[in-house]
Amino acid sequence: MEGWRVRIRPTVVLVDDFVDALKQFSLCTESLGCVQTSIFKSIHGNMIVWYGAWLKKTSENKELLCSILMSMLTNISNMAILIEHGFFDAYAGESRDASSLAMIFHTGDIISMNAAVGSAADADHLDDLSYTTLALFKSAFLNMEGVSSGVCLKSQVRPRVACLFVWKSIQFCYSWVLNSDHKRSMLPYFNRFSLDCKYDMFRVVYVGGDNVPSLQSFPASQMLENAGGSKEEGHVIQS
Repeated sequence: MEGWRVRIRPTVVLVDDFVDALKQFSLCTESLGCVQTSIFKSIHGNMIVWYGAWLKKTSENKELLCSILMSMLTNISNMAILIEHGFFDAYAGESRDASSLAMIFHTGDIISMNAAVGSAADADHLDDLSYTTLALFKSAFLNMEGVSSGVCLKSQVRPRVACLFVWKSIQFCYSWVLNSDHKRSMLPYFNRFSLDCKYDMFRVVYVGGDNVPSLQSFPASQMLENAGGSKEEGHVIQS
């Protein structure tokens, strides 16, 4: 399984309108082979993350898929600033109930995200960065009270990794953040990398399958037409 993640900063006053537009975007991705979509909204900031999961694809099809997705997003480009986007591999996961579905989200879930972005000099050491992150992820997961599942992600093209944790409540998440010293316990392991580390907390505001109101401003058919796509093209990409 691999995911396409988009980080976006809304520029409109009514952020809910932008979230509704992303819901329509999510519906369009279903015809492009997306098997799961989620929208995360930052609890303390104005960042929004859109996440879509696909089955593994060939590099040629992936480039075409990315091009179509970016074309579809131009329909809502006047509502937000695109910060970053790209495909990530989910290369490890843990769950308290021993489930293998560590990446399944539900509306209302509280998620914490640790991300580390390396410099160009770290590009040849992505595997080392990934393994170090995985070791710290597994060690932390065992001691995190109130976390229900987690996953490690690594970028397919850049020295970038991220860990997502799903919490049973926001209180558990705050408790972990306030009582753990991330800099002392984790950063020494990354000394040989030139990393820009970020941390944020999100609430899941939408999961594919939720009811989506019909929005006249961003109909699904218009998004696909503007992207030069169709359901038939979606099936070609999925092969």
